[in-house]
Amino acid sequence: MTVEYDIVIIGGGSGGLVVASAAAQLKAKVALVERDRLGGDCLWFGCVPSKSLIHASRVAYQVKNASRFGIYTQPPEIEFAKATGHVQQVIANIQPHDSPERFRGLGVEVIFGEGKFIDRKTFEVDGKKLTARAFVIATGSRPAIPSVDGLNSAGFLTNEKVFSLKERPNSLAIIGAGPIGCELGQAFSRLGSEVTIISSRSHILPKEEPEAALVVQEQFESEGINILKETRAEKVEVVDGKKVVTAGGKNIIVDEILVAGGRLPNVESLNLDAAGVEVGKQGIIVNEKLQTTNSKIYACGDVIGGYQFTHVAGYEAVVALTNALFFPISKADYRVIPWATFTDPELARVGLTEQQARERFGDDVCVLKQPFSGVDRAQAEAATTGFGKIITRGNGEILGAHLVGISAGELIHEIVLAMSNKLPVSALTGIHIYPTLSEVNSKAGLLLKKQKYAKNLWQQNFLEKFFNWRRSF
Repeated sequence: MTVEYDIVIIGGGSGGLVVASAAAQLKAKVALVERDRLGGDCLWFGCVPSKSLIHASRVAYQVKNASRFGIYTQPPEIEFAKATGHVQQVIANIQPHDSPERFRGLGVEVIFGEGKFIDRKTFEVDGKKLTARAFVIATGSRPAIPSVDGLNSAGFLTNEKVFSLKERPNSLAIIGAGPIGCELGQAFSRLGSEVTIISSRSHILPKEEPEAALVVQEQFESEGINILKETRAEKVEVVDGKKVVTAGGKNIIVDEILVAGGRLPNVESLNLDAAGVEVGKQGIIVNEKLQTTNSKIYACGDVIGGYQFTHVAGYEAVVALTNALFFPISKADYRVIPWATFTDPELARVGLTEQQARERFGDDVCVLKQPFSGVDRAQAEAATTGFGKIITRGNGEILGAHLVGISAGELIHEIVLAMSNKLPVSALTGIHIYPTLSEVNSKAGLLLKKQKYAKNLWQQNFLEKFFNWRRSF
């Protein structure tokens, strides 16, 4: 059967755009279907706007606390509309890279509209039937809204609305203590809102190494952020124009509520049953090659669940593209997946936690922990909070790493590179420029050798006798 396209991509977010761009440059015939705007969550509601707002909030915090360096100013006046104006300007600066014009210039047929599969080989958009050798579903995810009595009628914000605010809420309750809730909670607090974070777990950022998450939590509490632990929102009412959130037997009175409690895959409108594509609890079910239960249809990014990060969506897009256009032999490898939460201090991670490592390797686990207080550049910048923690086996194989502190999201990549190339932890001990924050990695990497030497009494006794003998000549 003759088909019109080599590949049809459904969804113009991070994953879909990578597939469309690369496929077109490889001279395949490509159609890209998007129901709204190209760029996806990352550009419009996620990574780009959140990091822009976080930067504005960090500037405000630095100005407020400049006196510790002998720099005195009047308390800063924060014009919230200008802070969010910075956010929108950053989006506008980046958007041309994701524009329909750019992709059409590459040879991609960009089709706007909401479509669905009508059979295993055909996707229909506004009456137009698209056939292809392969399809890639990259429709992303949306915020999961908890079932809380009165929440819908009271109204709430998600990441899809919060960056459009023109006025700062004087008080804000955040349901969810994961990365989105924590990043935005600290940002709004530093910009002048009174913030309460409602966490269902015993500490914030529950997917992270616990002792690293606690460092961030302590910083939040020192800044006046109220954290309700092991608590769930039970009810929301509107009283005298204020929203009253009942949680853990307490009433939290706020101007706005931000829901940041997880994500759901965007699959409902696609009529996947007609295509023979199965969906599980986390999203579309795929194999190692990112094929769905219909071998001619692939999926990548948030819509398959798993690691919901822009950089992972981009990686998965390459795997899906390669298999869809050529031969399905490439497999997604999730052994080394880094991520970061851009709170202050930042928290970055790759690989296993200490508990996961011990469950898998038993006693053959070494923990190398270097505080930032032992890094001279961190001392110079008065940024000594946190640590670098590398988890290895006795032979030096790196199993995981957790950095919490200044620039952790940048510093983790040296360890990622070592793990990706299966280098031992000793590879991190090469010459590092002094004084730089990167010494947290080299100092941590050296700790394995130091720990082994400290336990080797025979070697210590031998060296003591050896040098006694040398001094006797």
